[in-house]
Amino acid sequence: MDRNLFAVLILVYLELSMRAGTSPVCPSGQAGCHVPSLADLFNRVIQQSSRVHAISSDLHSEFEQYFFPSKNFLGKGKCHTYGIMTPADKENAQRLGRDQLTEVILRLLGAWEDPLSQLYHSMSQDQNQDFNHYSSNKALEISDMVHELRDGVTKVAEKMKLLGVLGNYVGYTIPETLPPSSAFYFNKKGEVTSMDHLVLLYCFRRDSNKVKNYLRILKCTTLPVLDC
Repeated sequence: MDRNLFAVLILVYLELSMRAGTSPVCPSGQAGCHVPSLADLFNRVIQQSSRVHAISSDLHSEFEQYFFPSKNFLGKGKCHTYGIMTPADKENAQRLGRDQLTEVILRLLGAWEDPLSQLYHSMSQDQNQDFNHYSSNKALEISDMVHELRDGVTKVAEKMKLLGVLGNYVGYTIPETLPPSSAFYFNKKGEVTSMDHLVLLYCFRRDSNKVKNYLRILKCTTLPVLDC
């Protein structure tokens, strides 16, 4: 057999073998695809939300210690997500219902995409380069993760709709009482201060913790057979 032909046949065989040995994830369930279960999707977004909250907590603490080491910052001031009505505790979240709780999670995540992007750009232009180069990279990481998390929660909601455990009308909408998020912090007269950044990080740490807890509650109320 010709050596060139033999080599081509070997390459074709290896490619077919590699394709047969993989099982790509796809949402529509085509042949050869692995369709993740609702439990799998929940686990992914819960893990992602835990990472987001952990990084946001670290960044807030590091920022506070660097710029305000002698003060005990209490997060005074109104967060831009104050217009989103959220359950105050676990019991209220459990009573809220799957449709409403999913809506709250999507609204919180959607309300943070623009402010986190603005935070990154503001930090990257700050003169405190010894700290803000590091912190702006973390802000960018969080911004990307929140975008991925919102996409993941959207996939969870779509799966819940297919299974008939979520209303078809559920989706992300900006409530009328929610002010333009970027304008709330960054489109104001005068220089954006470190305190502005700290307030934003405080608010995001609070809201990311809510999202993490709400996702866990939503999983338990949707899949009650699991040990929650």
